[in-house]
Amino acid sequence: MPEGWFRLDIDPERRERSVDALVDRRFEGTDNMPHIKRQLRQDLLAQAAAAFREGGIELYLSLQQAGPLTIPASLLVTFMPASPNGTTPSLEAVATRLASDGQAEVQVVELVAGTAVRARRVTGGPGQTPPAGLPGKAEETLPSVTLDYQLPVPETGAHLLLTFSTPLVQIADAMVELFDAVAGSLTWMDGEVTGE
Repeated sequence: MPEGWFRLDIDPERRERSVDALVDRRFEGTDNMPHIKRQLRQDLLAQAAAAFREGGIELYLSLQQAGPLTIPASLLVTFMPASPNGTTPSLEAVATRLASDGQAEVQVVELVAGTAVRARRVTGGPGQTPPAGLPGKAEETLPSVTLDYQLPVPETGAHLLLTFSTPLVQIADAMVELFDAVAGSLTWMDGEVTGE
């Protein structure tokens, strides 16, 4: 991950400590905002719990700064186990299914880690439900740019899904370049995925 990203541990046994560490880091030196601090903690706990329920194994949040502002972005890594019957859809079939709603730009691409399906879409906005793994009511969701990479885990029927998201739709292309670079750095080592 780029410098300035925080790994939020979503495992139920370690979730609260990880959220507390992030909240303390964000409010370091500021003691006059207890209500905002408490709300942020509640929101982060809810997001981490939802991500875990959806099969998430890693959640990263951007704390990168552009002047006084934090650049909001996230990466949720989801493990998608092999189907019980042992059949795994081809990446071409996955790409066709994702493109069928006409809402996403879908491609099959080559990464260092292997062939992957790449899908870019704009989600959220009035009347739309929040992206998977994120709580909220339809009327509350803001537009965001989402970039998914789905790739097979070698020698298994499982897939790994990387879901990048940012509400910065005004600079979507620059953010997607960053997301592409992170996804492009993935490599498999001894049965594990790593980022360089």
